[in-house]
Amino acid sequence: MPTTASAASAFADATASDGALRRFLHGLPGVDAVGLEARAASLGTRSIKTTAKAYAIDLAISMIDLTTLEGADTPGKVRALAAKAVHPDPIDRTTPATAAVCVYPDMVATAKAALKGSDVKVASVATAFPAGRAALDVKLADTRDAVAAGADEIDMVIDRGAFLAGKYLKVYEEIRAVKEASGAARLKVIFETGELSTYDNIRRASWLGMMAGADFIKTSTGKVAVNATPANTLLMLEAVRDFRAQTGVQIGVKPAGGIRTTKDAIKFLVLVNETVGEDWLDNHWFRFGASSLLNDLLMQRQKLATGRYSGPDYVTVD
Repeated sequence: MPTTASAASAFADATASDGALRRFLHGLPGVDAVGLEARAASLGTRSIKTTAKAYAIDLAISMIDLTTLEGADTPGKVRALAAKAVHPDPIDRTTPATAAVCVYPDMVATAKAALKGSDVKVASVATAFPAGRAALDVKLADTRDAVAAGADEIDMVIDRGAFLAGKYLKVYEEIRAVKEASGAARLKVIFETGELSTYDNIRRASWLGMMAGADFIKTSTGKVAVNATPANTLLMLEAVRDFRAQTGVQIGVKPAGGIRTTKDAIKFLVLVNETVGEDWLDNHWFRFGASSLLNDLLMQRQKLATGRYSGPDYVTVD
């Protein structure tokens, strides 16, 4: 099966110089913004039956990267989050576990120990999250520290300043270096789509990340005003679909930030199903970076099971 490494080698000519990479990225078809937003809005109106909704809720729970990325994070908070990831609803053990717990590098060892014996992955933001403004050696050290502590996945941020200045090869080489430093850990590349200004830039960033060896492309850090939207996620889904058609390599997608309700999550799952199909309807290929979403999914899951909403103390507050 083709790998991200083989995909990177397939673009050797396009990445041989800054000029070649610019020609490739600016040669991608322009995005019809009106058409993109209309399609995303249209797919968001799809209704699903109750049995399909129950399946979608469990699928969405299993796709969540349960996240805490605050300066006030403590080992106790991380252990509590890990416990919730393994058993999101302690009263109902049929509830699926989440995909991962995402923390800062210094909390990876704590999360890893708390998740021992479970299938929940440990993801860690690295590379000077969330701004990405640091020297490359600092970013690589950050990545290696997280991997050494047991991280299964690395969520890196690109240097948006370099990207917007047109220094595409610099961004490409940085992703390649972080991918190498990640070793066996899967690499999610965060674009911060809200800062990229245009859909054309999001398409270019998507291809740049995939060409450089990303295992996932991710919309946002969740730390800016505009995060994941149906339109920017649809655009990224189209990019991974086209990339697989060209290279045979499948890349994951992770919308993050601003997805708070079950209704929102189902809209995104419809986008996945209608754009890239069932191959991506699995937490190995699609994730939600949205911790507050879990509580609403649990409330809706309990409503489907009992016919009534639980009180506000039914779920833990993250």
